[in-house]
Amino acid sequence: MMSLVLAMVWTRRGQAVTLALLSLFAVAAAVASPAYLTAIDRAVAAGQIETSTPGERSLVITGMQDARVDSGAPDFTDVGAALIELPGFTYVYGSSYPIIGLRPDNDNADRMVFRQDVCAHLRIVSGRCLVGEDDIVVGAATARRLGLTAGDQVSLTSAAYVEIPQPLWVKDGDPRRLVIAGTYAVEDPEDVYWGTHGYFTTLPGVGASEPVFTGATTFSTMDHGPTDLSIDGLAGPGALDPDRLGELRAALLALIRKATEIGPDLQVNTAVPALLDRIDSGRATAHLLVPVLAVPLVLLACFSIFLAVGYGTEGRRPELAIVALRGTRWWTRWWLAIGESLAAILAGAVAGCLAGQLMVNAVAAARFPGVGIEEGWASLRYAPYAALAALAAAVLAQRRQLVSPVATLLRRPVTAGRHRAITLDAVIVLLAVVSVGQLVITGGSLTGVGLLAPALVMLALALLAGRALLPLVTRYASGALAAGRLGPALAGFQLSRRPGAQRLFALLVATVAVAGYATCAIDVAARGRVVQAELGVGASRVLEVEPVYRSRLLHAVRQVDPEGRFAMAAARLRNSDGREPLGLAVDSTRLTTVPTWPDGAPPAGEVARALRPEAPAAPTIGGPDLRIKATAGGIVKGKELRLNVSVSSLTGLGETLVALGDLRPGEWTYKQRVDACDQGCRVNGFQLQVNGNVVGVTGEVTLESVSSDSAWLKDANRWRMPRHGRISTAPEGLRIEVDEPGGLPDGAWVQPADTPYPLPVGFAGGDPSGDMLTGLDGRPMAVTGVFDLPVVPRLGGHASLVDLEYADRLATDAAPALLPEVWLNSHAPADVVERLTAQGLTIRSDTRSAQVLRQLAEQGPALSLWFHLLAGGLAVLLGAFVLVLAAAVDRARRVEDLSALRVQGLRRPTMSRATLWTYPALVGIAAVTGMLTALAGWAATAWALPLAGVDPVDLPLPSWPRVLVLAGTTVLVLLLLATVALATGRDLRRRITPS
Repeated sequence: MMSLVLAMVWTRRGQAVTLALLSLFAVAAAVASPAYLTAIDRAVAAGQIETSTPGERSLVITGMQDARVDSGAPDFTDVGAALIELPGFTYVYGSSYPIIGLRPDNDNADRMVFRQDVCAHLRIVSGRCLVGEDDIVVGAATARRLGLTAGDQVSLTSAAYVEIPQPLWVKDGDPRRLVIAGTYAVEDPEDVYWGTHGYFTTLPGVGASEPVFTGATTFSTMDHGPTDLSIDGLAGPGALDPDRLGELRAALLALIRKATEIGPDLQVNTAVPALLDRIDSGRATAHLLVPVLAVPLVLLACFSIFLAVGYGTEGRRPELAIVALRGTRWWTRWWLAIGESLAAILAGAVAGCLAGQLMVNAVAAARFPGVGIEEGWASLRYAPYAALAALAAAVLAQRRQLVSPVATLLRRPVTAGRHRAITLDAVIVLLAVVSVGQLVITGGSLTGVGLLAPALVMLALALLAGRALLPLVTRYASGALAAGRLGPALAGFQLSRRPGAQRLFALLVATVAVAGYATCAIDVAARGRVVQAELGVGASRVLEVEPVYRSRLLHAVRQVDPEGRFAMAAARLRNSDGREPLGLAVDSTRLTTVPTWPDGAPPAGEVARALRPEAPAAPTIGGPDLRIKATAGGIVKGKELRLNVSVSSLTGLGETLVALGDLRPGEWTYKQRVDACDQGCRVNGFQLQVNGNVVGVTGEVTLESVSSDSAWLKDANRWRMPRHGRISTAPEGLRIEVDEPGGLPDGAWVQPADTPYPLPVGFAGGDPSGDMLTGLDGRPMAVTGVFDLPVVPRLGGHASLVDLEYADRLATDAAPALLPEVWLNSHAPADVVERLTAQGLTIRSDTRSAQVLRQLAEQGPALSLWFHLLAGGLAVLLGAFVLVLAAAVDRARRVEDLSALRVQGLRRPTMSRATLWTYPALVGIAAVTGMLTALAGWAATAWALPLAGVDPVDLPLPSWPRVLVLAGTTVLVLLLLATVALATGRDLRRRITPS
């Protein structure tokens, strides 16, 4: 019996090979999915590690110790055992304490620092590095500023900070004379070696920090007080092995737990868990996206086997009739019926196990070079299920032939319509509806039946399209016959009357739909990553700046780029508490040249003009000596008013709130020296305060002149006082009347009307409730919406946009900007950082949209879509194989029919049209229908796909693919399938007996 089955296989070896290939596809798809997920788990980890920041690859253990006091200070040896559990880390020991004596004043202290192997990370500008005791090295910029050179001796003392009677650093130990062995510079202050200690931080009004480095002996023997201790752990390649990330997380938790047990003085700070969380999130997303097309690929392969076996069985009906006629037992009849298919399917299944793994290996080697593939048998866990599904499809395709009587088997079928087939189609349609319903109910959770939604929707639509085909083709063929077009009529009737034509069409539609769905996912995700990288960053490059005054930020950027060609200053409004949209303040004069502007937004030029309309010039003073002549009256004892003035330097020297003291009755001149106004200042406003939390505050003051200038005090229309009183014009100057029964906890402000008021603002996500936003100084700011934006660059779809200079003029604080940034476009010069540093800005971080795009391309969503590309290609190949098999099975009967027609006078050109265009016409209709099916499936399910990167900003990401991309995919699929169809038609034409 076995030899008979093998003979049958050999006789129809073409069909057997095709069926084996289809089985190979089914099992290979089932193997490829877990194999690809295994590879992508490693690739996600490797990609995120490669693109991580130094802080995400390091840890720092900090503590405080005072050698003078036995305070039970932490001993780092207590965490030694936990550090051993972190293999692959290299550790750098460091310690520091404040010192004075290097600078001529004690307003600010320097840092005495010991850091292990520091000389290997310094560039010595003059002199030498540390060699013996009493050696120190100082920063080259500090040495130039203080007039120090290598070889000089300095007397340094440990310092402590006191606030009474005034903030100051005072001696906290015995002085010690030390020798400046050399001066240094640091090539890369952001190098992971320096950790997160802020050695080179720039402080407002102080300048760049350059610590004093010394050796271990000098550091420990110098008399000093409390010492900051640290151990920096730098992760090497072995520590971040993708296969050992779970062990790393457990070891970090153990280290943190050990530090907690030792006491609160010991802290472990690390961003490694955040990196691990991002890796886990990317892996989880990939495990959702890969099955989205792996499932339809397996179902499509089983459907192909069902169709192929059904076609093959139709061609073997006479054989099966003879077997049944001989009265063989049922198991023999079954074995002869399914044995041929069973042998081919099993052979294909075995080959599919190897093919699926090799295919993933090839893709991983090409796309993830150097990552490697984890060895093991885990990828084969679904192979038996896929093989069983293939066998079940084969048995199901032959179910009628196995039980039909001889008469039925000998009769040639003319139609494929059956009540059971209708029932099966109805069940699939119902399952598709249920799966989409679950997606909606669960909010897009790709679990359970919801994971099958894309596959079921496309399969259901393909089956419905197949059922709609036959009536349309029959009508067309009848019309062609009536019109005398015999070739198209014969081709049409061949399709409409051929058993299985409906399911063949449905299969072709489904294959194109899978390829189309994969194309949609790949194109939408790729464009979404571009949007995230460009709009999410805000510009081609964004430099985060150390804390700096807003006026200094604006001045520095405008000095570096006076024409506004490549740089723009930006800062945040202080409204990030969730009760109102995030706010971004930018130098809107550069809005048309620097930021990435969103599609669908009003032109950047129009928005810039609306945010920054013409406004009067701001009142200014010309030097550091501030003198205000004022006459006060109506002052109540115990409720004396105090006069403050908020000023901002015109040259970026800073901002300050100048306290002039209590107002005295009568005419007085109030004086104060303001160093920040050495090159001129802008007056932001006058503040009247009271001593203590008193109520019922009244009083009057007339400002007659400010630094001998009185012109801009003569017109009350140039000033505004929103609350707590009123202003008016007096002959002497500007009269301010305060009348506030509830007290003045924040003071009464009088500000110049040098900005539009309310402040123009552009909103994304609709106007907020009310007409107020929190300003740069944290106080309420009246605003008016001038434009609706689809998105604010960098902040997302629920944010506000204002002009930085106008918002700064409205602000009355003297605090540094919140998250100051410098945005750059692609035309920024290579030395832009050096230019900004020369203007007093210190760059904290440098984010580039290209870098972010690369990071997004290494996250789980992007990497998983390579499997979609693979699945789309395999789906089209499945359709091509089934098309070949259908033509091969159908060939004998069509040769017989058309040869008979040729004998009866059918012309050869007519016969050629009937043979050549039957399947190409089917393919053409299927390609268009399949792409429409893909779009319908995309509309129903794509909203649930996590295509964006991990923790995406609220941006208007694209949701539909580009028309040209879909059209190109349709043409490619059509060309491939049409080529196969034409080849089968040519083969059929050659076999027809000539007349």
